[in-house]
Amino acid sequence: MNFQDLNLSKYLCDQLNAVGVKSPTEIQKNCIPKILDGIDCIGCAKTGSGKTLAFALPILQKLWEEPYGIFALILTPTRELAYQIADQFAVIGKPKNLRHCVVTGGMEMIVQARELSNKPHIVVATPGRLADHLESCDTFSLKRIQFLVLDEADRLLGGKFDKQITTIFNALPKERQTLLFSATMTETLEKVKMITKKNTFVFESTAEVKTVDELEQFYVLCPYNVKDGYLVEIVRNFREKDEKGLIMIFTDTCKNCQLLHMTLNEVGFDTVSLHAMMSQRQRLAGLAKFKSHVSKILIATDVASRGLDIPAVALVINHIIPNNATDYVHRVGRTARAGRQGRAVSIVTQHDVKLVKAIEQKINIRLKEYDVSGLHVAKILTQVHVTKREAQIKLDETDFDERRLINKRKKLINEGKDPDKVEQEIKRKRKEKNRERYERRNLISKNYDGNSNNSEQDDHINNVDKHE
Repeated sequence: MNFQDLNLSKYLCDQLNAVGVKSPTEIQKNCIPKILDGIDCIGCAKTGSGKTLAFALPILQKLWEEPYGIFALILTPTRELAYQIADQFAVIGKPKNLRHCVVTGGMEMIVQARELSNKPHIVVATPGRLADHLESCDTFSLKRIQFLVLDEADRLLGGKFDKQITTIFNALPKERQTLLFSATMTETLEKVKMITKKNTFVFESTAEVKTVDELEQFYVLCPYNVKDGYLVEIVRNFREKDEKGLIMIFTDTCKNCQLLHMTLNEVGFDTVSLHAMMSQRQRLAGLAKFKSHVSKILIATDVASRGLDIPAVALVINHIIPNNATDYVHRVGRTARAGRQGRAVSIVTQHDVKLVKAIEQKINIRLKEYDVSGLHVAKILTQVHVTKREAQIKLDETDFDERRLINKRKKLINEGKDPDKVEQEIKRKRKEKNRERYERRNLISKNYDGNSNNSEQDDHINNVDKHE
Protein backbone atom coordinates (compact mmCIF):
# COMPACT_ATOMS: atom_id res chain seq x y z
CA MET A 1 0.00 0.00 0.00
CA ASN A 2 1.20 3.53 -0.81
CA PHE A 3 -0.01 7.00 0.24
CA GLN A 4 -2.15 7.44 -2.88
CA ASP A 5 -4.20 4.42 -1.79
CA LEU A 6 -5.15 6.43 1.33
CA ASN A 7 -6.91 9.05 -0.86
CA LEU A 8 -4.21 11.66 -0.28
CA SER A 9 -3.69 14.27 -3.00
CA LYS A 10 -0.91 13.95 -5.56
CA TYR A 11 0.72 17.08 -4.16
CA LEU A 12 1.09 15.48 -0.70
CA CYS A 13 2.31 12.17 -2.14
CA ASP A 14 4.94 13.94 -4.24
CA GLN A 15 6.09 15.96 -1.25
CA LEU A 16 6.36 12.82 0.91
CA ASN A 17 8.36 11.11 -1.82
CA ALA A 18 10.65 14.14 -2.06
CA VAL A 19 11.51 13.94 1.67
CA GLY A 20 12.05 10.17 1.54
CA VAL A 21 8.81 8.90 3.09
CA LYS A 22 7.87 6.05 0.74
CA SER A 23 5.11 4.01 2.39
CA PRO A 24 2.60 4.51 5.24
CA THR A 25 2.96 2.90 8.66
CA GLU A 26 0.22 0.88 10.35
CA ILE A 27 -1.22 3.81 12.29
CA GLN A 28 -1.19 5.97 9.15
CA LYS A 29 -2.98 3.31 7.10
CA ASN A 30 -5.74 3.05 9.69
CA CYS A 31 -6.18 6.66 10.81
CA ILE A 32 -5.70 8.82 7.71
CA PRO A 33 -8.80 7.56 5.79
CA LYS A 34 -11.00 7.96 8.89
CA ILE A 35 -9.76 11.51 9.54
CA LEU A 36 -10.36 12.41 5.88
CA ASP A 37 -13.93 11.14 6.31
CA GLY A 38 -14.44 13.65 9.15
CA ILE A 39 -14.42 11.10 11.98
CA ASP A 40 -12.92 11.85 15.41
CA CYS A 41 -9.93 9.63 16.11
CA ILE A 42 -7.93 8.21 19.02
CA GLY A 43 -4.63 6.68 17.91
CA CYS A 44 -2.23 4.72 20.09
CA ALA A 45 0.93 3.10 18.71
CA LYS A 46 4.57 2.54 19.59
CA THR A 47 7.06 5.39 19.64
CA GLY A 48 8.57 6.07 16.23
CA SER A 49 5.54 4.72 14.35
CA GLY A 50 4.71 7.93 12.46
CA LYS A 51 1.88 9.37 14.56
CA THR A 52 2.64 12.99 13.61
CA LEU A 53 2.13 12.39 9.89
CA ALA A 54 -1.01 10.37 10.71
CA PHE A 55 -2.74 13.64 11.67
CA ALA A 56 -0.64 16.19 9.74
CA LEU A 57 -1.35 14.77 6.27
CA PRO A 58 -5.17 14.72 6.43
CA ILE A 59 -5.19 18.16 8.10
CA LEU A 60 -3.10 19.63 5.25
CA GLN A 61 -5.30 17.99 2.62
CA LYS A 62 -8.46 19.41 4.21
CA LEU A 63 -6.77 22.79 4.62
CA TRP A 64 -5.99 23.15 0.90
CA GLU A 65 -9.60 22.28 0.04
CA GLU A 66 -10.77 25.30 2.07
CA PRO A 67 -7.75 27.39 3.12
CA TYR A 68 -8.15 29.91 5.91
CA GLY A 69 -6.56 30.61 9.29
CA ILE A 70 -6.67 29.51 12.06
CA PHE A 71 -7.56 26.07 10.63
CA ALA A 72 -6.02 23.61 13.12
CA LEU A 73 -4.74 23.72 16.69
CA ILE A 74 -2.19 21.16 17.90
CA LEU A 75 -1.50 20.95 21.63
CA THR A 76 1.62 19.26 23.04
CA PRO A 77 2.97 18.90 26.60
CA THR A 78 6.53 20.08 25.87
CA ARG A 79 8.10 22.99 24.02
CA GLU A 80 10.61 20.87 22.10
CA LEU A 81 7.86 18.62 20.75
CA ALA A 82 5.87 21.68 19.66
CA TYR A 83 8.78 22.96 17.57
CA GLN A 84 9.36 19.51 16.07
CA ILE A 85 5.72 19.13 15.01
CA ALA A 86 5.77 22.63 13.53
CA ASP A 87 8.89 21.71 11.53
CA GLN A 88 7.15 18.65 10.08
CA PHE A 89 4.13 20.72 9.05
CA ALA A 90 6.49 23.29 7.51
CA VAL A 91 8.36 20.68 5.46
CA ILE A 92 5.23 19.03 4.02
CA GLY A 93 3.38 22.33 3.53
CA LYS A 94 6.26 24.41 2.13
CA PRO A 95 5.28 24.23 -1.59
CA LYS A 96 1.82 25.58 -0.70
CA ASN A 97 3.21 28.43 1.46
CA LEU A 98 1.80 27.06 4.70
CA ARG A 99 1.72 29.61 7.53
CA HIS A 100 2.27 28.18 11.00
CA CYS A 101 2.88 29.59 14.45
CA VAL A 102 4.51 28.06 17.55
CA VAL A 103 3.18 29.28 20.89
CA THR A 104 5.25 28.09 23.87
CA GLY A 105 6.66 29.47 27.08
CA GLY A 106 10.12 31.00 27.21
CA MET A 107 9.59 33.20 24.14
CA GLU A 108 8.29 36.77 23.70
CA MET A 109 4.51 36.93 24.14
CA ILE A 110 4.24 40.12 22.06
CA VAL A 111 5.88 38.44 19.06
CA GLN A 112 3.60 35.41 19.44
CA ALA A 113 0.51 37.63 19.76
CA ARG A 114 1.46 39.39 16.52
CA GLU A 115 1.88 36.03 14.73
CA LEU A 116 -1.50 34.82 16.05
CA SER A 117 -3.21 38.02 14.87
CA ASN A 118 -1.94 37.27 11.33
CA LYS A 119 -4.14 34.13 11.33
CA PRO A 120 -1.66 31.33 10.57
CA HIS A 121 -3.11 28.13 9.13
CA ILE A 122 -1.64 25.92 11.86
CA VAL A 123 -1.04 26.78 15.53
CA VAL A 124 1.16 24.43 17.54
CA ALA A 125 1.14 25.28 21.24
CA THR A 126 1.76 24.19 24.80
CA PRO A 127 -1.35 24.61 26.98
CA GLY A 128 0.06 27.10 29.51
CA ARG A 129 1.22 29.78 27.07
CA LEU A 130 -1.83 29.47 24.80
CA ALA A 131 -4.14 29.85 27.82
CA ASP A 132 -2.16 32.98 28.81
CA HIS A 133 -2.79 34.48 25.36
CA LEU A 134 -6.50 33.66 25.47
CA GLU A 135 -6.85 35.31 28.89
CA SER A 136 -4.76 38.40 28.14
CA CYS A 137 -5.61 39.47 24.58
CA ASP A 138 -8.39 39.34 21.98
CA THR A 139 -6.37 39.78 18.78
CA PHE A 140 -7.16 36.26 17.54
CA SER A 141 -9.97 33.72 17.73
CA LEU A 142 -10.09 29.92 17.75
CA LYS A 143 -13.84 29.80 17.06
CA ARG A 144 -13.44 28.65 13.44
CA ILE A 145 -10.87 25.87 13.81
CA GLN A 146 -11.69 22.62 12.05
CA PHE A 147 -9.21 20.38 13.86
CA LEU A 148 -8.06 20.03 17.46
CA VAL A 149 -5.14 17.64 18.00
CA LEU A 150 -3.87 16.50 21.39
CA ASP A 151 -0.44 14.93 20.82
CA GLU A 152 0.81 12.88 23.77
CA ALA A 153 -2.81 13.01 24.92
CA ASP A 154 -2.21 10.84 28.00
CA ARG A 155 0.12 13.50 29.40
CA LEU A 156 -2.09 16.45 28.44
CA LEU A 157 -5.17 14.88 30.04
CA GLY A 158 -3.33 13.46 33.04
CA GLY A 159 -4.31 16.31 35.39
CA LYS A 160 -1.30 18.61 35.22
CA PHE A 161 -2.82 20.87 32.54
CA ASP A 162 -6.50 20.69 33.55
CA LYS A 163 -6.93 24.42 34.22
CA GLN A 164 -5.25 25.50 30.98
CA ILE A 165 -7.05 22.84 28.93
CA THR A 166 -10.40 24.07 30.28
CA THR A 167 -9.55 27.66 29.28
CA ILE A 168 -8.60 26.52 25.77
CA PHE A 169 -11.64 24.28 25.29
CA ASN A 170 -13.95 27.17 26.26
CA ALA A 171 -12.50 29.14 23.33
CA LEU A 172 -13.09 26.38 20.77
CA PRO A 173 -16.16 25.69 18.63
CA LYS A 174 -18.33 22.72 19.54
CA GLU A 175 -18.38 21.54 15.95
CA ARG A 176 -14.82 20.43 15.26
CA GLN A 177 -12.85 17.28 14.58
CA THR A 178 -10.87 16.07 17.61
CA LEU A 179 -7.81 13.83 17.27
CA LEU A 180 -5.95 12.25 20.20
CA PHE A 181 -2.60 10.52 19.76
CA SER A 182 -0.21 8.86 22.19
CA ALA A 183 2.35 6.07 22.44
CA THR A 184 0.75 4.65 25.60
CA MET A 185 -2.89 3.88 26.38
CA THR A 186 -3.27 4.95 30.01
CA GLU A 187 -6.30 4.86 32.31
CA THR A 188 -6.99 8.48 31.33
CA LEU A 189 -7.30 7.59 27.64
CA GLU A 190 -9.41 4.55 28.51
CA LYS A 191 -11.88 6.89 30.22
CA VAL A 192 -11.79 9.23 27.20
CA LYS A 193 -12.66 6.27 24.95
CA MET A 194 -15.73 5.55 27.08
CA ILE A 195 -17.16 9.10 26.87
CA THR A 196 -16.36 9.92 23.23
CA LYS A 197 -18.89 9.98 20.41
CA LYS A 198 -20.23 6.65 19.24
CA ASN A 199 -18.61 7.00 15.81
CA THR A 200 -15.15 7.87 17.16
CA PHE A 201 -12.51 5.70 15.52
CA VAL A 202 -10.09 4.13 17.98
CA PHE A 203 -6.85 2.60 16.73
CA GLU A 204 -4.66 0.79 19.21
CA SER A 205 -1.67 -1.25 18.15
CA THR A 206 -2.36 -4.93 18.84
CA ALA A 207 1.28 -5.74 19.61
CA GLU A 208 1.77 -7.22 23.06
CA VAL A 209 5.25 -5.73 23.29
CA LYS A 210 5.08 -1.97 23.88
CA THR A 211 8.51 -1.22 22.39
CA VAL A 212 9.74 -1.79 18.84
CA ASP A 213 11.47 -5.03 17.82
CA GLU A 214 14.62 -3.17 16.72
CA LEU A 215 15.27 -1.98 20.28
CA GLU A 216 17.64 -3.99 22.49
CA GLN A 217 16.98 -3.37 26.19
CA PHE A 218 19.53 -3.98 28.95
CA TYR A 219 20.13 -3.30 32.61
CA VAL A 220 23.30 -2.81 34.66
CA LEU A 221 23.06 -3.69 38.35
CA CYS A 222 25.35 -1.67 40.61
CA PRO A 223 25.47 -0.12 44.11
CA TYR A 224 23.83 3.29 44.36
CA ASN A 225 26.98 5.22 45.30
CA VAL A 226 28.97 4.08 42.22
CA LYS A 227 26.33 4.55 39.52
CA ASP A 228 28.08 7.65 38.09
CA GLY A 229 31.20 5.58 37.53
CA TYR A 230 29.15 2.96 35.70
CA LEU A 231 27.53 5.69 33.59
CA VAL A 232 30.91 6.99 32.45
CA GLU A 233 32.12 3.46 31.67
CA ILE A 234 28.97 2.66 29.63
CA VAL A 235 29.43 5.83 27.58
CA ARG A 236 33.16 5.22 27.12
CA ASN A 237 32.59 1.58 26.11
CA PHE A 238 29.90 2.51 23.58
CA ARG A 239 31.98 5.34 22.11
CA GLU A 240 34.88 2.94 21.47
CA LYS A 241 32.59 0.78 19.30
CA ASP A 242 30.53 3.57 17.71
CA GLU A 243 32.11 6.99 17.21
CA LYS A 244 29.17 8.55 15.34
CA GLY A 245 26.09 7.32 17.18
CA LEU A 246 24.20 9.84 19.34
CA ILE A 247 23.59 9.13 23.03
CA MET A 248 20.72 10.38 25.21
CA ILE A 249 21.07 10.16 28.99
CA PHE A 250 17.93 10.60 31.12
CA THR A 251 17.95 11.64 34.76
CA ASP A 252 15.32 12.82 37.24
CA THR A 253 15.82 16.50 38.19
CA CYS A 254 17.09 19.71 36.59
CA LYS A 255 19.94 19.93 39.10
CA ASN A 256 21.09 16.34 38.50
CA CYS A 257 20.91 17.00 34.77
CA GLN A 258 23.11 20.07 35.06
CA LEU A 259 25.55 18.25 37.37
CA LEU A 260 25.93 15.31 34.98
CA HIS A 261 26.42 17.73 32.08
CA MET A 262 29.22 19.54 33.92
CA THR A 263 30.79 16.28 35.19
CA LEU A 264 30.86 14.46 31.84
CA ASN A 265 32.28 17.53 30.11
CA GLU A 266 35.12 17.61 32.66
CA VAL A 267 35.96 13.91 32.24
CA GLY A 268 36.35 14.29 28.48
CA PHE A 269 32.92 14.01 26.81
CA ASP A 270 31.32 16.84 24.85
CA THR A 271 27.72 17.03 26.08
CA VAL A 272 24.72 19.36 25.97
CA SER A 273 21.90 19.47 28.52
CA LEU A 274 18.15 19.96 28.27
CA HIS A 275 15.98 20.74 31.29
CA ALA A 276 13.28 23.13 32.48
CA MET A 277 15.67 25.56 34.23
CA MET A 278 17.21 26.56 30.89
CA SER A 279 15.83 29.43 28.82
CA GLN A 280 13.97 28.43 25.68
CA ARG A 281 16.76 29.80 23.48
CA GLN A 282 19.33 27.72 25.38
CA ARG A 283 17.14 24.63 25.04
CA LEU A 284 16.68 25.09 21.29
CA ALA A 285 20.39 25.83 20.79
CA GLY A 286 21.43 22.71 22.73
CA LEU A 287 18.97 20.55 20.82
CA ALA A 288 20.22 21.96 17.52
CA LYS A 289 23.84 21.12 18.44
CA PHE A 290 22.78 17.57 19.29
CA LYS A 291 20.72 17.06 16.12
CA SER A 292 23.55 18.40 13.95
CA HIS A 293 26.10 16.05 15.64
CA VAL A 294 28.18 18.94 16.98
CA SER A 295 27.69 17.41 20.43
CA LYS A 296 26.93 13.70 20.38
CA ILE A 297 25.63 13.33 23.96
CA LEU A 298 22.43 14.90 25.28
CA ILE A 299 21.69 14.80 29.02
CA ALA A 300 18.04 15.52 29.74
CA THR A 301 15.13 15.29 32.11
CA ASP A 302 11.78 13.93 30.93
CA VAL A 303 11.13 17.13 28.93
CA ALA A 304 12.97 15.28 26.13
CA SER A 305 11.29 11.91 26.64
CA ARG A 306 8.22 12.46 24.47
CA GLY A 307 7.92 12.79 20.73
CA LEU A 308 11.41 14.01 19.83
CA ASP A 309 12.41 12.36 16.57
CA ILE A 310 16.20 12.25 16.21
CA PRO A 311 16.93 9.24 13.96
CA ALA A 312 20.67 9.05 14.72
CA VAL A 313 20.16 8.31 18.46
CA ALA A 314 21.78 4.89 18.89
CA LEU A 315 21.83 4.60 22.69
CA VAL A 316 19.51 5.70 25.48
CA ILE A 317 20.79 5.47 29.07
CA ASN A 318 18.52 5.71 32.10
CA HIS A 319 20.78 7.19 34.77
CA ILE A 320 17.78 7.28 37.12
CA ILE A 321 15.01 4.71 36.62
CA PRO A 322 11.65 6.51 36.18
CA ASN A 323 8.99 5.83 38.81
CA ASN A 324 6.38 5.33 36.09
CA ALA A 325 6.76 2.48 33.59
CA THR A 326 5.02 4.62 30.94
CA ASP A 327 7.83 7.20 31.20
CA TYR A 328 10.33 4.40 30.55
CA VAL A 329 8.51 3.47 27.32
CA HIS A 330 8.70 7.08 26.11
CA ARG A 331 12.36 7.48 27.09
CA VAL A 332 13.62 4.39 25.27
CA GLY A 333 11.42 5.35 22.32
CA ARG A 334 13.95 8.06 21.44
CA THR A 335 16.07 5.36 19.78
CA ALA A 336 15.30 2.56 17.30
CA ARG A 337 12.96 4.83 15.35
CA ALA A 338 11.55 4.22 11.85
CA GLY A 339 13.07 0.75 11.51
CA ARG A 340 16.58 1.62 12.74
CA GLN A 341 18.44 -0.39 15.35
CA GLY A 342 18.80 1.01 18.86
CA ARG A 343 19.86 0.13 22.37
CA ALA A 344 18.66 1.16 25.84
CA VAL A 345 20.65 0.61 29.03
CA SER A 346 19.16 1.24 32.48
CA ILE A 347 21.44 1.66 35.50
CA VAL A 348 19.70 -0.26 38.29
CA THR A 349 20.57 0.02 41.98
CA GLN A 350 19.43 -2.16 44.85
CA HIS A 351 16.53 0.25 45.39
CA ASP A 352 15.19 0.04 41.81
CA VAL A 353 14.38 -3.68 41.51
CA LYS A 354 10.61 -3.22 41.98
CA LEU A 355 10.59 -0.44 39.39
CA VAL A 356 12.36 -2.67 36.87
CA LYS A 357 9.87 -5.48 37.46
CA ALA A 358 7.00 -3.05 36.84
CA ILE A 359 8.69 -1.91 33.61
CA GLU A 360 9.15 -5.49 32.41
CA GLN A 361 5.51 -6.20 33.10
CA LYS A 362 4.49 -3.08 31.17
CA ILE A 363 6.58 -3.76 28.06
CA ASN A 364 6.20 -7.57 28.25
CA ILE A 365 9.94 -8.11 27.80
CA ARG A 366 12.69 -9.21 30.19
CA LEU A 367 15.66 -6.83 30.22
CA LYS A 368 19.00 -8.48 29.51
CA GLU A 369 22.11 -7.88 31.61
CA TYR A 370 24.63 -5.50 30.06
CA ASP A 371 28.28 -6.41 30.59
CA VAL A 372 30.30 -3.64 32.26
CA SER A 373 33.77 -4.28 33.68
CA GLY A 374 33.81 -3.58 37.43
CA LEU A 375 37.61 -3.30 37.29
CA HIS A 376 37.43 -0.50 34.72
CA VAL A 377 34.82 1.29 36.83
CA ALA A 378 37.04 1.00 39.92
CA LYS A 379 39.92 2.68 38.06
CA ILE A 380 37.88 5.78 37.13
CA LEU A 381 35.57 5.95 40.16
CA THR A 382 37.70 8.33 42.27
CA GLN A 383 38.18 10.71 39.34
CA VAL A 384 34.44 10.72 38.61
CA HIS A 385 33.51 11.36 42.25
CA VAL A 386 36.03 14.19 42.63
CA THR A 387 34.94 15.77 39.34
CA LYS A 388 31.25 15.60 40.31
CA ARG A 389 32.00 17.13 43.72
CA GLU A 390 33.87 20.01 42.03
CA ALA A 391 30.90 20.47 39.67
CA GLN A 392 28.60 20.55 42.70
CA ILE A 393 30.69 23.33 44.28
CA LYS A 394 30.67 25.34 41.03
CA LEU A 395 26.92 24.90 40.69
CA ASP A 396 26.35 26.00 44.29
CA GLU A 397 28.29 29.18 43.54
CA THR A 398 25.77 30.08 40.83
CA ASP A 399 22.17 31.11 41.45
CA PHE A 400 20.79 27.80 40.15
CA ASP A 401 18.79 26.91 43.28
CA GLU A 402 17.71 30.51 43.72
CA ARG A 403 16.33 30.66 40.18
CA ARG A 404 14.48 27.40 40.79
CA LEU A 405 12.83 28.82 43.91
CA ILE A 406 11.91 32.06 42.10
CA ASN A 407 10.30 30.08 39.27
CA LYS A 408 8.42 27.97 41.81
CA ARG A 409 7.06 31.07 43.57
CA LYS A 410 6.02 32.60 40.23
CA LYS A 411 4.14 29.43 39.35
CA LEU A 412 2.30 29.43 42.70
CA ILE A 413 1.34 33.11 42.26
CA ASN A 414 0.00 32.38 38.76
CA GLU A 415 -2.11 29.58 40.26
CA GLY A 416 -3.58 32.07 42.76
CA LYS A 417 -1.78 30.60 45.77
CA ASP A 418 0.21 32.36 48.50
CA PRO A 419 3.86 31.16 48.17
CA ASP A 420 4.59 31.87 51.84
CA LYS A 421 1.63 29.79 53.04
CA VAL A 422 2.55 26.94 50.69
CA GLU A 423 6.15 27.05 51.95
CA GLN A 424 4.96 26.94 55.57
CA GLU A 425 2.78 23.91 54.79
CA ILE A 426 5.73 22.15 53.13
CA LYS A 427 7.91 22.85 56.17
CA ARG A 428 5.19 21.51 58.47
CA LYS A 429 4.89 18.30 56.47
CA ARG A 430 8.67 17.91 56.34
CA LYS A 431 8.87 18.35 60.10
CA GLU A 432 6.16 15.76 60.58
CA LYS A 433 7.93 13.37 58.21
CA ASN A 434 11.23 13.78 60.08
CA ARG A 435 9.46 13.06 63.36
CA GLU A 436 7.93 9.88 61.89
CA ARG A 437 11.33 8.82 60.56
CA TYR A 438 12.89 9.38 64.00
CA GLU A 439 10.19 7.27 65.66
CA ARG A 440 10.59 4.53 63.06
CA ARG A 441 14.35 4.41 63.57
CA ASN A 442 13.89 4.11 67.30
CA LEU A 443 11.46 1.23 66.75
CA ILE A 444 13.93 -0.57 64.48
CA SER A 445 16.72 -0.08 67.02
CA LYS A 446 14.58 -1.64 69.76
CA ASN A 447 13.91 -4.68 67.56
CA TYR A 448 17.64 -5.41 67.43
CA ASP A 449 19.17 -6.65 70.67
CA GLY A 450 22.66 -5.83 71.82
CA ASN A 451 24.11 -8.91 70.10
CA SER A 452 22.82 -7.97 66.65
CA ASN A 453 25.09 -6.97 63.81
CA ASN A 454 25.30 -3.15 63.69
CA SER A 455 25.77 -3.13 59.90
CA GLU A 456 22.60 -5.21 59.48
CA GLN A 457 20.72 -2.69 61.61
CA ASP A 458 22.13 0.23 59.58
CA ASP A 459 21.15 -1.47 56.30
CA HIS A 460 17.61 -1.94 57.61
CA ILE A 461 17.33 1.75 58.53
CA ASN A 462 18.85 2.91 55.22
CA ASN A 463 16.48 0.72 53.20
CA VAL A 464 13.48 2.12 55.05
CA ASP A 465 14.68 5.70 54.44
CA LYS A 466 15.28 5.04 50.73
CA HIS A 467 11.78 3.62 50.13
CA GLU A 468 9.75 6.30 51.92
